[in-house]
Amino acid sequence: MKHIELKQIEHDTKIGDVCGNIEPNITEDTLFLHDGEPIGFYIKDISKYSEKASKLAALANQELRSKKVPKSVMKRSSGFTNAENEVLQYSTIIGSVPPKPHMRRPYPTISSVHNVDSAKTFIKAMMLLCKESEEIIKKLTPNIYENQKKLIEENVPEKWRFGKLFTSSISNYNIPAPFHRDNGNIKGCVNVIIAKKNNAKGGNTTVPDYGATMDSCDNSMLVYPAWRNVHGVTPIVPTGKDGYRNSLVFYPLKAFKGLD
Repeated sequence: MKHIELKQIEHDTKIGDVCGNIEPNITEDTLFLHDGEPIGFYIKDISKYSEKASKLAALANQELRSKKVPKSVMKRSSGFTNAENEVLQYSTIIGSVPPKPHMRRPYPTISSVHNVDSAKTFIKAMMLLCKESEEIIKKLTPNIYENQKKLIEENVPEKWRFGKLFTSSISNYNIPAPFHRDNGNIKGCVNVIIAKKNNAKGGNTTVPDYGATMDSCDNSMLVYPAWRNVHGVTPIVPTGKDGYRNSLVFYPLKAFKGLD
């Protein structure tokens, strides 16, 4: 695995800026270091580290793309003006959902998707994929694993945990993202992004602070502290029939501390 010491560079990217098409420059297995300490990594093909994880990601992707799993349809701009490049976009959240007082729900809940019988296979696949992802983190970066496990135990009551290292999961289908920072995450923790992709290009995560853009190829896995830097996701453009990019994401929210 290649090691890269991340170094801050100058840029004028701001939160809210549209993320344009940026070609990836991280295309092989890479460990990200800051001051010599690992803070995350990129894997081009998770089957190299866990065949089980690869099969679970394929199953979760298949189930999500079926009619069995409830979805929230999105209308986020693709980043292109040509209507031919517009794609169907939707997302599904499972695991713990934080309080949302502005929506008259000042208490946490478990995603309503868990109550849908037809979604049970998807949920089980995602929970098992979460476990396999945690094992990969533990194997490649044991310090990240132990630190995050400790932070979760200190900040998240057991009933709100998704696996040992997270609280929640979201699957984003064909959804790019403007530049943002995940301020709702527990500081010191990482997210996991596993990509499933077919007949499409783009969907790459880019971090302007380091001039780093990770290739969102099929079966890739990105482990990164999304609270740390402004980052964006480049547009997804189909290159053939039924082209898509789906990201299977696990993340740790700080909103559950003290909520039993």
